[in-house]
Amino acid sequence: MPLELYEDAMGDARNARALAVASECAYMPQATGGPAFKELLGLDATLFSVGNTQAYVAKNENHIVVAFRGTESPATIDGLKDWLLTNAANLLTVPEGRMGTDFAAAGVGARFHQGFVNAISDIWDPVFKAVDSARKKSDRPLWITGHSLGGALAMLAAWLFNRKFVPVHQIYTYGAPMIGNDEAAKAFNKAFGNKIFRYVDTIDPIPKLPAVSLDTNDYAHCEKEVGLGVVQASVSGLEFLKMLAGNVVGGVLHATLIDDIWRGVMGRLSAHAMTNYRSRIDKT
Repeated sequence: MPLELYEDAMGDARNARALAVASECAYMPQATGGPAFKELLGLDATLFSVGNTQAYVAKNENHIVVAFRGTESPATIDGLKDWLLTNAANLLTVPEGRMGTDFAAAGVGARFHQGFVNAISDIWDPVFKAVDSARKKSDRPLWITGHSLGGALAMLAAWLFNRKFVPVHQIYTYGAPMIGNDEAAKAFNKAFGNKIFRYVDTIDPIPKLPAVSLDTNDYAHCEKEVGLGVVQASVSGLEFLKMLAGNVVGGVLHATLIDDIWRGVMGRLSAHAMTNYRSRIDKT
């Protein structure tokens, strides 16, 4: 029997399970992803792919779900190294391009990760068109989800839907990195209130990235974080990163140490995997 979404339950574990399945299905090609969405969630799903960005728009008579893919494979994040570490400082800017005005609406001082903004800009038009068309046929709750990079894109998409006066019902992300600075996070918290649910495994280092400094990072997260795992049982993601960069003066990530830090991050890839998140959520 397909998993269900519960419209009146905010942050409910049942919704977290269903959207974790959607986030995992987002890694599949249309040939297998479409049937998986139907069998596991009772949703008719269409994959959209533009450049290196992919997302499914899935729907039934009761719900619309947008699920963003992370990287091309759920088992690797190699392509995110530059975005999360090497160029993290330079990419935290006032967004440029055709989506710049929408994100500038977050207010004076708000800065976003330009790489993430470029990625959501690539795929925004077909995703918005599909959701808008579905809502015109029948207005239903809109759920947005994604794992890893897909979680970052889910957050940015929610903001863009809000700018188009399309109400977002709830947002669930899994192991997502940060998308902007503290001012940006505050704008998202104000816009979405209690609709954001960020699932984070306590030993997964990716939610502690991008990193400019390990002492006072310029990036920040939106609320609300839902922790998974037992902190006492192992070193947390942030403590782990600080241990890797123990010799860094003032916590600054110099280029010569980034490769060592990244190797350490890759060593914890199992904690970041969507299969791990699904397993932990199933136990809640």
